[in-house]
Amino acid sequence: MAGKVPEGRMTAAARGDVVVFLIGMRINKLRALRSWLPVFAAMPRMLKELSKDASSGLLGFRVQLGGLRDISVVQYWESEEKLFAYASAADKEHRPAWAAYNRKARNGGARVGIWHETYVVPAGRYESAYVNIPPYGLGAAHGTEPVGRRGERAAERMSSGRADV
Repeated sequence: MAGKVPEGRMTAAARGDVVVFLIGMRINKLRALRSWLPVFAAMPRMLKELSKDASSGLLGFRVQLGGLRDISVVQYWESEEKLFAYASAADKEHRPAWAAYNRKARNGGARVGIWHETYVVPAGRYESAYVNIPPYGLGAAHGTEPVGRRGERAAERMSSGRADV
């Protein structure tokens, strides 16, 4: 059962730079289950591995469905260094999954596609507002605080962490 929903206006309590990693897959051939199921199954294993290790750098994530063929995950990371360290670690889930995908793709495996984007957002160049909703997105990853601490308006929150203001 869900907890009490915070009332009022909140904003993310993030300080400093924010690292956002978007990753997803697109099933190009729905009937090619053997091609896309391993790709589909790899992400929950990685997220479980990362969630169990507080030092991994993963702060939070949200899985999003974009219809029958598209699945993506929005991830919030402590730093780009920790994201890249996980991606290249030989003893973690990512490397074998990536190698297996590449082998299949080289052998004509266009039945499933993958994509990712990484954003490092400088301090003071992001803002958020959550009204009468449990912590979500950046607020779930970094915690929330009352809007008034960072500024009542979006423009104020955007400039609250900037050194050039």
